[in-house]
Amino acid sequence: RRCTSCKKAHWYPRAVCPHCFSTNTSWKDASGRGTVYSHSTMLRVEAPFTLAYVTLDEGPTMLTNLVDMPADGWRIGQAVQVRFQPAEDGTPVAVFAPA
Repeated sequence: RRCTSCKKAHWYPRAVCPHCFSTNTSWKDASGRGTVYSHSTMLRVEAPFTLAYVTLDEGPTMLTNLVDMPADGWRIGQAVQVRFQPAEDGTPVAVFAPA
């Protein structure tokens, strides 16, 4: 969501802006592009995965998974693009792959 008062985007979506506390927020499409802020790979599990914080081009940082690259290939500051993968129940989940 984006605040129409202070013009800042925020994640997670909510009705009250966390920056200025305005209730004037609305849905805006995001570009789907971002950069890796931080990442960590979980190797001692049945299905290894890379968890990361990605800062979207619009400003907010979100917790997500990185996909489509070996764990040792990820770098902080790397450009990424959103993809959607189905969860176990079929719900689409945003993950990020190399741009």
